Amino acid sequence: MNNKNLNISKSKKNIFTENQEIVDLAKDNSPRLLNTCRSVFPSFFENLKQINPDLKKSELIFCVYLKLDFSTKEIAIYTFVTPKAIQNRKNRIRKKLNIASDVDIYKWFDEL
Repeated sequence: MNNKNLNISKSKKNIFTENQEIVDLAKDNSPRLLNTCRSVFPSFFENLKQINPDLKKSELIFCVYLKLDFSTKEIAIYTFVTPKAIQNRKNRIRKKLNIASDVDIYKWFDEL
């Protein structure tokens, strides 16, 4: 049964990361990224809203980068900020979404 759940979880992530349009928009740091993701994956944003309805647009976009499983370095490159700034954002998102420090943030987003 665990393998079945694992496969379902992986398929959800694959659906998100295999959407090449979203990956390209994220890599280009496009202003269309959030609206495109919202229209293609509304349940992802509904789940985030249930956890914290007060997330800002920039935080939602950052959540998309984490859901896409981009590394700290990749996010820094695509968003034109330092890796340290990305680490700080991760810590703030952890607090806002009540993600424990001992939980892998990428795994948490994968399961969301």
